[in-house]
Amino acid sequence: MLFVGINPGVRSALTGHHFAGFSNRFWKLLYEARLVPGRITFADDDRLPDWGFGITNIVARATPGIDTLRPHEYIGGRKRLLAKIRRFKPRIVALVGVTVFRAMFPEHKGAVKLGVQKEELAGATVFVLPNTSGRNANFSYAEMLAAFRGLRRINGRAERLPPAPRSRAAGGGRSSSRSRAR
Repeated sequence: MLFVGINPGVRSALTGHHFAGFSNRFWKLLYEARLVPGRITFADDDRLPDWGFGITNIVARATPGIDTLRPHEYIGGRKRLLAKIRRFKPRIVALVGVTVFRAMFPEHKGAVKLGVQKEELAGATVFVLPNTSGRNANFSYAEMLAAFRGLRRINGRAERLPPAPRSRAAGGGRSSSRSRAR
């Protein structure tokens, strides 16, 4: 499975890790949806391949928000992303945010629902997740978690990982990373 964001935020660029914003809930949602076996943080993004996951962005340029991204960056990013999908052949491409879906399918008109889409990317199933940024007020945490659990179900991982413990203790992270935010 390949997770796709729009572009790195400033903190992701500074740390060299995906979804590193202080208020970003991506890593917590991965764990609480039981997509990964333990609590992880942005510093653990290099461990995603251990669980069969990859992670990338449409646009490599870091910005404080997406409002300064230019149309040609999305066009070039779509081409690069399709090349990655053709090369690595993920079964599922999880687009983290409706904006990512709209960037990949600019011809799509109308509302975009979370979950599996009728569109495909180079033969891969497309699954839309909510944007996990703390700035996203469009979805409650419960709605986000339900979407991530839906992704787990279609990925077939539900039987392979134990239930997430109820403990709220923070997990440790690794300090090195092979997978830098790009």
